[in-house]
Amino acid sequence: MPEQFLRTSDIAKELGIHPNTVRLYEEWGFLPPIPRTSSGYRRFTEAHLDQMRLARTALQWPYPGGKEPVLELVYSAAGGDFGRAMEKAYQYLANVRSERAQAEAAAAFLEQWATGQPADAISQPLRIGEAARRLNVTTDMLRNWDRNGLLDIPRDPQNGYRLYGAAELGRARVIRMLRQAGYSVMAILRMLLEFDSGRDDNLREALDSPPPDEDVYNFADRWLSTLAGEEQRALDIIQLLTAMIAKAQSSK
Repeated sequence: MPEQFLRTSDIAKELGIHPNTVRLYEEWGFLPPIPRTSSGYRRFTEAHLDQMRLARTALQWPYPGGKEPVLELVYSAAGGDFGRAMEKAYQYLANVRSERAQAEAAAAFLEQWATGQPADAISQPLRIGEAARRLNVTTDMLRNWDRNGLLDIPRDPQNGYRLYGAAELGRARVIRMLRQAGYSVMAILRMLLEFDSGRDDNLREALDSPPPDEDVYNFADRWLSTLAGEEQRALDIIQLLTAMIAKAQSSK
């Protein structure tokens, strides 16, 4: 039975995208070479459709741990090197799981701090430069957290210098760890407002739950949920590649 070919519009309709997106993916090298008829029409196969579905699944922002393995797996699959594509898919899965572990660890550190366990022990308050060195951050970062409402640092009544006691250092340490783990400033502020108002029983949920009346938010405002979704997407990529490899083997 002769092979059935698909048109650009068929690929677009199947994936719910504009035909120009298919043409762009071809131009960017995300698809295998596409033969044409004598009159210039593209002749897509089921393999092209599978590759387009893989590329559409893989190439979605964000890319925890970096975009490089995702791009390389798409290019490798388009070139027929499914072994390297699968290797890169598992590398991306490992990256996502590493980011998720870091985010979970930061949330656990937050929960421990919220119980009142001190994170720092100092004999006397520190000025901003000393606090920055102790926390391994810049003084500009500390001032920015202060301006954004994450910190409220008391000042020396004699000279107006900020003074970081054990409580302020501990709070700043929590903020630093959450920021390094990928949480947005808005998510941290939302959580700290809950904590400061005495509602400290579910701070992890507060980190991950923008209010319905918050018009604009990004993926880092729901970082734990985002990472869970990214892990599932990495698994979906592996499943798609597995099916593509099986089809390639059966066609030989």
